[in-house]
Amino acid sequence: MRRFTGMLIMFIWILGTGNLWAAQNPDAAGLDKILTGMEARYSGKGFSVVFFQESMLKAMQISDTAEGRLTVKRPGKMRWEYTLPDPQTIITDGKSMWIYRPADNQVMVGKAPSFFGDGKGAGFLSDIRQVRKNFRVAVLPSDDESHYRLKLTPKQPTPDIADIFLWVAKASFQVDQVVTLNSYGDETKITLSKYQFNLDPKESLFSFDIPDGADVVEMDKQ
Repeated sequence: MRRFTGMLIMFIWILGTGNLWAAQNPDAAGLDKILTGMEARYSGKGFSVVFFQESMLKAMQISDTAEGRLTVKRPGKMRWEYTLPDPQTIITDGKSMWIYRPADNQVMVGKAPSFFGDGKGAGFLSDIRQVRKNFRVAVLPSDDESHYRLKLTPKQPTPDIADIFLWVAKASFQVDQVVTLNSYGDETKITLSKYQFNLDPKESLFSFDIPDGADVVEMDKQ
């Protein structure tokens, strides 16, 4: 399960780096239509979605899967609830972040901007406008007639970042799949389904009280 957390944090970092300007894309008008549709689709107070995560470490030929539910409240509040293979919860209120592993009675704590700021990771989902601000985006051919396929390129690549691909439903402009690749060939694929839009999630979902006796690890000091 710890590999899932590592890959999610990598996913968070990958999604948040770089810059985008639609005017630089040859199909700027079509791209702007897609981005505007996405921004309208995710403009509500919050939403909930089921996710299925597949992670592969190419060098070690290790692959893992996990699944659960993500709840988002704008701006920047998220709750990733992993149910399989092991229960785990990742929570942020936009300022702080907690990763709770009940089986280990362990809580990892850190600052949300280090992982989610400027559109990183779930910032892409909690404020879709970060896509337009933080990446160069191109529309690619798609073998799925029901989806647009977008390629996101960070403005300032790092070894942790190679390419990011989004599959966006043409009918609804919702993001149904995100695939991230780093320069080592590692891949994280997150498939999203069973959206519930136009929610107003309770504030209590995005705060966390550390249980008595829990082992606390401060990530910012690692």
